[in-house]
Amino acid sequence: MARVAIVTGGTRGIGEAISLALQKAGMTVVANYAGNQERATAFSDRTGIAARRWDVGDHDACQAGCARVAAEIGPIDVVVNNAGITRDGTILKMTFDDWNEVMRVNLGGCFNMAKAAFPGMRSRKWGRIVNIGSVNGQAGQYGQVNYAAAKSGIHGFTKALAQEGARAGVTVNAIAPGYIDTDMVAAVPDDVLEKIVSRIPVGRLGQAEEIARGVAFLCSEEAGFVTGSTLSINGGQHMY
Repeated sequence: MARVAIVTGGTRGIGEAISLALQKAGMTVVANYAGNQERATAFSDRTGIAARRWDVGDHDACQAGCARVAAEIGPIDVVVNNAGITRDGTILKMTFDDWNEVMRVNLGGCFNMAKAAFPGMRSRKWGRIVNIGSVNGQAGQYGQVNYAAAKSGIHGFTKALAQEGARAGVTVNAIAPGYIDTDMVAAVPDDVLEKIVSRIPVGRLGQAEEIARGVAFLCSEEAGFVTGSTLSINGGQHMY
């Protein structure tokens, strides 16, 4: 029986590439999304991957959404916490709502989804959780104290939860992408983007499929001895 995987923010950008990579690996994938129903429907029609709508920052919604997936499709074996938002600005201009919403969705979503799926993984003695962090959570970024804090928190969350799942066959890892050629990065002004690319040693933006291949490995049977790690896929932009 195929493993069941949920990819949050799984219908576009990096999330879409991850959903397709896990489908190619033989998993039954459910792509979670937050708001754009028209785009999610088009994604499902194009890929055959089921899309389910709920807010990952809402604890009760995650409990209900995961319960529905388990009842309709099967026990959840894999969770990829990819959903994320930005509300950029210097701290002088950033409102509390800007701070709180990014923390609620980006970091709170990891807790909420793990809380819903982790107990079943432990009881079945197998599971994979992959959390999508960011190079900006490792190195920081001007105008992103909320985003950088949330993504940095994801890396700590990953290491701590990995210790809770290790003996039960549940691995927990993170991937820290650099700047990837997605709609989010496309919204960056050209002059700013040019400066960003100039600081990437390989001399280009990454592709969503390059992140997805890393996720697919971490979710595989072959990655059973890899847990508590962060895989940096950033073209050499930040090394440590």
